[in-house]
Amino acid sequence: MDLSNIMTHYKKQWGDFSINKLEKGPVHELPKGFCVLKFAPTRKRNMWTYATCGMSQEFDSSIIELHMFSPNENDFIIELLTVVAHYHKTGLRLGLGHTVNFGTPWHKDSLCNYGMISLPYLDGPALEWLITQNVTIRFLWLKPITTEEVKFIKQNGLEALEELFDKYEYNYLDYFRKSVI
Repeated sequence: MDLSNIMTHYKKQWGDFSINKLEKGPVHELPKGFCVLKFAPTRKRNMWTYATCGMSQEFDSSIIELHMFSPNENDFIIELLTVVAHYHKTGLRLGLGHTVNFGTPWHKDSLCNYGMISLPYLDGPALEWLITQNVTIRFLWLKPITTEEVKFIKQNGLEALEELFDKYEYNYLDYFRKSVI
């Protein structure tokens, strides 16, 4: 797959980036060229953005890329997104509404040790879809959530949790937020 299309799509949304590759673990099992792009804060957006590039392959039935936000530079997110991309490639194919166990909090002492794949509400359809001649790629938001919130999704569905996030003014940048459940 031509990763330059993905990089150009991200750049239109968030500006310049650096390319980051994890050099440990079974990264050789990831698609060729896989990397995580890091976007520094801008005048329009006061947060760091980390995004996968190349986590799916052209022949996959559902081609997705994921991104996360952080209040400060947190290169652990590069590792986290790499692990999630590896799970997508070698385990369960991920998509909208899925949850994934990070195996560790996304920040020391955080209650959020899972991720939930959500629509990219902050950026909308301009980010969500990239349609090229050969492929359609969907760009989704990986939101850190708590164990209690994962249980809630399994019982009540993604939309029900998203409604609680709205009701309680969920702060997706707060490493130490409490569960909304």
